Amino acid sequence: MKVRKAVFAGSWYPGAPDACEKQIQEFLEEAPPLPDEGQPPVGGIVPHAGWYFSGAIACSVIASLRVGDPPDVFALFGKHLPPHGPNSILAEGAWETPFGPIEIQTDLAEKLIDRFPFEVESPNQTVQDNTIELQLPFLKYFFPNAKLVPMGAPPAMTSLSLGKAVADIATEAGLKIKVVGSTDLTHYGVNYGFEPKGRGREAVDWVRFENDRKVIEAMLAMDPETVIRQAMDNHNACCGGAAAAALAAGKALGATAAESVAYATSYEKNPGDSFVGYVGIVF
Repeated sequence: MKVRKAVFAGSWYPGAPDACEKQIQEFLEEAPPLPDEGQPPVGGIVPHAGWYFSGAIACSVIASLRVGDPPDVFALFGKHLPPHGPNSILAEGAWETPFGPIEIQTDLAEKLIDRFPFEVESPNQTVQDNTIELQLPFLKYFFPNAKLVPMGAPPAMTSLSLGKAVADIATEAGLKIKVVGSTDLTHYGVNYGFEPKGRGREAVDWVRFENDRKVIEAMLAMDPETVIRQAMDNHNACCGGAAAAALAAGKALGATAAESVAYATSYEKNPGDSFVGYVGIVF
């Protein structure tokens, strides 16, 4: 079986399994408790910066998905794409993690390829992408037997159809599935060419309490259409299509409510004039 190599291990997150496990355990010690009520979660939204900045949030979300029956497969949506960018998918082989490779759920991937246009990647022909890879050690650690269908979804309404189809096809095939959408929020500052509120504390507060809040509220309302519009109009989700596709899939799987696990910005870790927002959501 061909394996896609991990390219961010050892830099954006620990490359050795013992170091990776140690970091995950530290994240779990920091994780806020989730209410133990309602239906088991079917998915979530995670950030994808280096683990130093947003790993604790992503870890909390994915760890919370252990409630309920373990899934056979994860659909993981990500990728930085323009509105008219292509869907993408890794349809065969496996993806390397410090805890061993995660195998691709080829049957589900092939059924999706039959229904939607994709740029199909292979383990040897890929585009470097942190949005998906940064989640894989968490998935492999908490769900060692689960398989994976990693996809890129652009910020377009067609991604909602893709998300719903993922849930429907998996259910029809008798697969237990959970879904994750990977996106960071506002990229603010001179490094990103986006400074509508100048610099300093006023800018940080605007991102935290206004701009990011708009898209977070749409996510919590499980309103994927508004998530895409927010991402395009207010630059408050770098992978709005991935988040929206995951929400659409979650709704198709029966989710009716969402909850915020945590919110932070990179400013707290590295104060400066350029910073990024992060949120973790479970539905």
